Amino acid sequence: MSEGPKKMKAIVGEGKLRVYAIAVVPDQGVIVHLLGGEVSHVGAVALGIPRPSLQDPARLSATSSVITVVGHKEDEIAKPLADEIARTIGRTAVVVAGIHAEGASPEEVATLAANAWEAARRLLAKLGKEVSPDKELS
Repeated sequence: MSEGPKKMKAIVGEGKLRVYAIAVVPDQGVIVHLLGGEVSHVGAVALGIPRPSLQDPARLSATSSVITVVGHKEDEIAKPLADEIARTIGRTAVVVAGIHAEGASPEEVATLAANAWEAARRLLAKLGKEVSPDKELS
């Protein structure tokens, strides 16, 4: 019997440049929320599905799809992150991303992006240590 989903998080940055990566890990798959700035929201949703590599079936790869809210750019983070999680831990991954800081300068936008990737890297390290691949890939 399942003990229920595990939860974990990583936080990077301060104030309006803070980004949260929060994972819910059910029995199969993983759901990651990448939120932050001044207004957390849903800007893009990506789905990464692990599969054998087309070039080397002994290696794990992933196929990813994304839906982006009009006028948002979170797909630039959500899709590659869903792909990386699926490939790295061998589980179907959903990433919901929404990061916004009103009137952010180009430097602040760059810092938000860097913080998002660092939070994602930290979370991925935690996921890689605590989550084993689904048996459905065999």
